[in-house]
Amino acid sequence: MTVRSFKLCGLLVLSVLGASAQTQVDTIWSARWVVTMDARRRVIENGAVAVRGDHIVDVGARADIDRQYRAAQRLDRPEAILAPGLVNTHTHAAMSLFRGIADDMNLQDWLRKVMFPAEAKNVDREFVRWGTRLAALEMALSGTTTYVDMYYFEDTVAEVTKQAGLRGMLGQTVIGFPAPDFKTPQASLAAAEQLFKQYANDPLIVPAVAPHAIYTVPNDILQATRALSNRYQKPLVIHLSETKTENDEALAERKMTPTAALESLGVLTGWTLAAHGVWLSDADMAILKRRDTGLAHNPSSNMKLASGVASVGKILGLGIAMGLGTDGVAGSNNDHNMFEEMDLAAKLQKVTTGDPRALPATQAFEMATITGARALRMDKLIGSFEKDKRADMIVVNIAAPHAVPMYSVYSQLVYALKGSDVTDVMVNGRTLVRDRRMLTLDAGAVLAKAAEYRERIKKSLAMK
Repeated sequence: MTVRSFKLCGLLVLSVLGASAQTQVDTIWSARWVVTMDARRRVIENGAVAVRGDHIVDVGARADIDRQYRAAQRLDRPEAILAPGLVNTHTHAAMSLFRGIADDMNLQDWLRKVMFPAEAKNVDREFVRWGTRLAALEMALSGTTTYVDMYYFEDTVAEVTKQAGLRGMLGQTVIGFPAPDFKTPQASLAAAEQLFKQYANDPLIVPAVAPHAIYTVPNDILQATRALSNRYQKPLVIHLSETKTENDEALAERKMTPTAALESLGVLTGWTLAAHGVWLSDADMAILKRRDTGLAHNPSSNMKLASGVASVGKILGLGIAMGLGTDGVAGSNNDHNMFEEMDLAAKLQKVTTGDPRALPATQAFEMATITGARALRMDKLIGSFEKDKRADMIVVNIAAPHAVPMYSVYSQLVYALKGSDVTDVMVNGRTLVRDRRMLTLDAGAVLAKAAEYRERIKKSLAMK
């Protein structure tokens, strides 16, 4: 054997050994940019994420991932950003079927004159089923992989969410008057307990109890929701200080703010997520920080209902976890587009503080991912690309005219890109969207049913 042939043979052996040394994974997704949202906020050019089962095995440069792993399935997007799935920290999914039913009203009038009557006439289990399907379709196609819900027939919301493959923190509503699903708060509490048992250790569903607000739920029932959630170590979701009217009424009737009232009742002594937080005092914020209460900021809703502007910079500066939410789409907002919420959140803080440096793009994207996950107390599982976290990922196309040229990934994600730029979505290691096509829901059937409900709802409300 010549020296040359020996060298060639040796290279062949090394090549075979190298291939056999690769670790098998299920999936590798790669893209021009990988936005990790890890502790170092790494942005990896020509990066990749390796996935096995429901979790992330490794994140890094594509060359390194390809050298270490071989995958049964690959997705390569050279003109895209690969990012953690977006976390919608507050909505009412099934209300999608009421989209735009009443606009340009304040919250109290909208609730009492439109929504509560419309729900009484139309909401049943099938309404919730199809409304949640419509919301799931919209959320997945625009990059939301985890959402927090508060509505009726929440066991059906959970069923649909699992079928769609999304991740959800789903709260059974408890309210102080007859609701579409249960006529008494006690019956709603029993349903919440059943939800806790049914989804005690589910990989996608975190069950919650959701007292609507301090002004719609009696004190003893508020305390009962806290006792129930603490007994099962599950979250409590509630609206908090959304409007000046809510605050003024609490001060007049209780001589304390809504936050102080909840604290006095012991409602904040556990895993809590509070939506809105527009009218929080410094003392309120101190309570929420001490109780490790997460907050959901809903800029579109707060603007559209003229509810006010949350002090997002101050809240985040105190170390309180505040994520972003769309709220429901029946009039307080008209879509489930988290890209829009990031853009509006950043700009709203700038114009109201008079400081263009307020809530920069990086921080806004954090609110939609890792900070939102922390508000849910789920940041050990989701919100960033890190080894052993759940594989919740979105691919965002950057080849469209509005996406070029790009100088900053975060600037593009927050100020330029749209929900419609999302091409692929994975949740818990399962591909839900490929090439903008939902794989887990029949989009045609959902849209057709939404059209049917439009006629039914119009007739019920004698709308022309």
